[in-house]
Amino acid sequence: MTRKLADVQAGFVEALTQPDLAVPETIAWRRGRPVPRRFNVYRNNVVAGMTEALRATFPAVEKLVGEDFFAASARIYIDQNPPQSPLLFRYGEAFGEFLDGFPPAASTPYLGDVARLEWARLKAYHAEDCVPLFIQDLGNCLDEHNNESVAPGDLRFALHPSLSLVRSRWPVVSLWAASTNRGTSDDVNMKVSEAALIVRPALLVETRQLPEPSFAFISALMHGQTLEMAAGSAIDTGADFDLTIQLQALFALGAVVAINDNSS
Repeated sequence: MTRKLADVQAGFVEALTQPDLAVPETIAWRRGRPVPRRFNVYRNNVVAGMTEALRATFPAVEKLVGEDFFAASARIYIDQNPPQSPLLFRYGEAFGEFLDGFPPAASTPYLGDVARLEWARLKAYHAEDCVPLFIQDLGNCLDEHNNESVAPGDLRFALHPSLSLVRSRWPVVSLWAASTNRGTSDDVNMKVSEAALIVRPALLVETRQLPEPSFAFISALMHGQTLEMAAGSAIDTGADFDLTIQLQALFALGAVVAINDNSS
């Protein structure tokens, strides 16, 4: 019975990423014998290509653990998580979760969060372009609704599609900055938890450390809450929160792309 092409392709891919499997019978036989050395060339190239893709996406993680540890970790991750897309720049989404449960990384429990921050930066880089609003646009919106029943607190913000938040019990922003020459190891206090905002309003990806009230405020906006509800979430953290300063900073980052009233 002739094997389906899809089955042949699936067997080929599986054998490429799992070196313990035998060479596929359908593609690598000479005089009735398998030729594993030829097929191993493809195996090595595939693994090397995916390792380089991970290295390009997670430079801070590699800096924190060293080249050898990173390469060994990447090899195991590749075995357990074969790519689902032909676009290698999209490969590695689960790397942070993998590092969380990777026993050899137990002494560096912050690696998973650093990887999540770096993945958020990659997503931001490839996110849809969108024109951000200015703080003046908020003022114009408030003027338009001045004589209507819409209160300022009823407004909702649509945030830039590249925007992500990462919260960690570790100094994840400082670790990332020190590992990518944007800071120094002297700036890292391992007893401090940090949260990050990642956004790309123009050409460059921005990574900013957020205090807890700002994280709560922006997270609430991301989940569709009104301005009043989001401000309430920030105030509930118990830390100082100035809505005017927060709004100015948010618009200055290019993080807001639309303003809607409660009826929109």
